[in-house]
Amino acid sequence: MTDNKFKLLAGPCVIESQDNVLFLAEGLRDIAAKFDLDFYFKDSWDKANRTKATNYRGPGLEEGLRILEKAKNELGVKIVTDIHEPSQAAPVAQVADIIQIPAFLCRQTDLLKAAAETGKTVNIKKAQFSSPEEMGNVVSKMEYFGCKDFMLCERGNCFGYNNLVVDMAGLVRLAKLGYPVIFDATHSVQISGGGFNYGNSGKSEFVPYLAKAAVATGVLAGLFMEVHDNPSAALCDGSCMLNLNQVEHLLGQIMKIREIVNE
Repeated sequence: MTDNKFKLLAGPCVIESQDNVLFLAEGLRDIAAKFDLDFYFKDSWDKANRTKATNYRGPGLEEGLRILEKAKNELGVKIVTDIHEPSQAAPVAQVADIIQIPAFLCRQTDLLKAAAETGKTVNIKKAQFSSPEEMGNVVSKMEYFGCKDFMLCERGNCFGYNNLVVDMAGLVRLAKLGYPVIFDATHSVQISGGGFNYGNSGKSEFVPYLAKAAVATGVLAGLFMEVHDNPSAALCDGSCMLNLNQVEHLLGQIMKIREIVNE
């Protein structure tokens, strides 16, 4: 990872097209540069946990990595993307700078082992059903596999059947495990199955409030945010995502908050 700069992992939920990836990667890169952030373009080549089998999942491993590599080479952006099975770790590591473990899979020992063995930085999403302290078991696994270059990512905890709640004190507790903490501000407003007919729904209007509150704890190494130029037309998680035109203003506020808490 790059020194102690504040990290921004941002991009759309899933790869929709090459043109869309290049447009968003360039736009986010330029915004991040204004705040001297350690920027990683996030996009998924496969969304393996969609609510319905008929929902759009992405272009697949080979085509998805080709598109992400094109963005990396042409725009000079670093890449973060998910894996869902151990066999995917090695090919993804050829392109990605950060390998991400989805929240539902953070306890999968073989998946963690495969990610650890790539030598890449790993961003591990905390499961919605796990306490900060339970992530200590994940930490122990990564250390056992010889990996200490990883981050722990908060994305809310289950509260009832559909709702997620972010415990800001939980961020502090997570940081006590001794590894960098990232806050996922967009998946934290997700309402799983809340759309019923089309899958996940969410309340993107709350993203800025949660992001600013999380940064105010003073323990974050960075933020994860899903961003789209037209969220209402996005093929996945549009109701949770920020519009690209909101990002610069929000980051400006966040960096001011960070400056205050770091005094």
